Amino acid sequence: MDGVRDNFLSLDAGEPPVIERNQNGQSPFLLVCDHYGRRIPAQLGDLGLPEAELTRHIAWDVGIAGVAERVSDALGAHLIAQRYSRLVIDCNRPPSAESSIPLVSEATTIPGNDGLTREHAAERRRLIFDPYHQRIEAAIEDRQLSGQPTVLLALHSFTPVYHGMARPWHIGTLYQDCTVLPPLLLAELRREPDLVVGDNQPYAVADGTDYTIPVHGTARGLITSGIEIRQDQIADEAGQVEWASRLTRVLSTIGDTLRQQQALR
Repeated sequence: MDGVRDNFLSLDAGEPPVIERNQNGQSPFLLVCDHYGRRIPAQLGDLGLPEAELTRHIAWDVGIAGVAERVSDALGAHLIAQRYSRLVIDCNRPPSAESSIPLVSEATTIPGNDGLTREHAAERRRLIFDPYHQRIEAAIEDRQLSGQPTVLLALHSFTPVYHGMARPWHIGTLYQDCTVLPPLLLAELRREPDLVVGDNQPYAVADGTDYTIPVHGTARGLITSGIEIRQDQIADEAGQVEWASRLTRVLSTIGDTLRQQQALR
């Protein structure tokens, strides 16, 4: 297994887990991106995988970084994103879940995660998972102290085909208990021409399989939702630009609606 060592993990200098953009942005939208990056700490080598596996969905959410950055800039919205691959530790899974550090992702075995001790798993959490979620928590608390409203929006992408089943949706909302943002997202997205929009598709948010929305959104009573964009829509820069423009337009309209409804808090 290339580059894997027995000593405890450390991160490369200059490669902290958290990436931020527009930290002082005044938009009510706080954007988070759990699967933004696909970096693997040098000590872990390639986790025993060929490069072709490390560029596909099992390693990160293809295309979402380019969309998230552009929406953040266009809205002046604070973006908090995760640099490291979900194969090292998945920052949208409860640490107790089997899929937190997967032995198998879809049909691919991850050799670098086989035989991982409890102590080494805890190191991955301490170095990567915890700082990311601590930063989201701190940002929300800072906003609340300053009186800046927070609408938490988690950005993801999904595969066009999963276990042989084609997925017809171009975009979907993901939510748990929030009844404010998801209906607005669905209504605005369905006004866009030629889109197939999923309502809690291709996934629904649940405590056992998700972390960011349940912990930072639902538990705090925030207005919150996830967005999933199908990866073939944003695999290249042109698609990322198009979808960022669409989301910027949709979210701007929703922000105005929430202000008119005096729903922002």
